[in-house]
Amino acid sequence: MEVPGIRTWVIFYLISFVVLLWAAFLSVNGTMLWVSLMLVIIVVGINFVTVYNQIKLQMSRKALQSSLTKNIGKDSQNEPDDRPQH
Repeated sequence: MEVPGIRTWVIFYLISFVVLLWAAFLSVNGTMLWVSLMLVIIVVGINFVTVYNQIKLQMSRKALQSSLTKNIGKDSQNEPDDRPQH
């Protein structure tokens, strides 16, 4: 799978990692456990949705490419050549 914009993915996952570290710090301290749990749920949910959307996008690109190139090279001998002659 091609991953366009690798810098964006690196920054996205670095921010996610920092948020998870902050949530771990809050839960170890024992303060604001609900905030740390909510941060973990939000980060995991956003990561899941983002990866799922990228997989769907890649599958649709692959399906479009295969539908566009499905008949290339097949039955080209049977079709008349309508290109202008030079």
